[in-house]
Amino acid sequence: MLAKRIIPCLDINNGRVVKGTKFIHLRDVGDPASIAKEYNAQGADEIVFLDITASSEGRGTLLDVIERTASEVFLPVTVGGGIRTTDDIKEILRVGADKISVNSAAVKDETLVSRAADMFGSQCVVVAIDVKRVPSKNEYNGVFPSDFGTDIDDFHVVIHGGRTDTGINAVEWAKRVEKLGAGEILLTSMDTDGVKKGFDIEITKIISDAVSIPVIASGGCGSLEDFRDVFRETDASAALAASLFHFGELSVPQVKNYLKEQEIPVR
Repeated sequence: MLAKRIIPCLDINNGRVVKGTKFIHLRDVGDPASIAKEYNAQGADEIVFLDITASSEGRGTLLDVIERTASEVFLPVTVGGGIRTTDDIKEILRVGADKISVNSAAVKDETLVSRAADMFGSQCVVVAIDVKRVPSKNEYNGVFPSDFGTDIDDFHVVIHGGRTDTGINAVEWAKRVEKLGAGEILLTSMDTDGVKKGFDIEITKIISDAVSIPVIASGGCGSLEDFRDVFRETDASAALAASLFHFGELSVPQVKNYLKEQEIPVR
């Protein structure tokens, strides 16, 4: 088993780190540069920086915040939100990001993924896939079933911070972006995001089995055991968390020490 990465996520709204449930009910957490500096000191493997309302509000990513944050840390920084063109990518990399993450723009124009990979290299192109369960086509007969189905058709790609269901099959989309040149997938389950009852093991396993590029599991981590389970039960190469770290419930060293005790290799 390859060493697993532990990645804090900084969701940014109006230049501040925030955290909510399923991308709503946002609470202010603090200054992104200061928080990133703390995670750097704790030994985080990477930082993911998501401007969560940039795409839905039709604006670009906050370059000044990115530049300030990148100057405070000495570990890989991934930036997403509001990226629409290769010029946007060039600017974000220029101010200090190591990777970019695209979601809504890639769905609207999949050539952005291939053009970015050609221009900047697959290693810096992350495709964020936000997934939401829907009732199975086979079960839906005008009344929503009490439980969601588990067919792969039940997982749709959603965009605009989870606000828009594209109807795209998430598993097929993951395979497609790999072919287009993505170097990594950031997979967030909208059904578990912010709920803190565990990662969505099912869709994480399905997608990590379906592609050969690294998959970052995101959405729902609530305990040390959740980190253990996602690595034992899926082929995810990294696990991302936000509120657990932001509100001091766990630290990066605690997570890594626990995983070592569970004989799960970490960096």
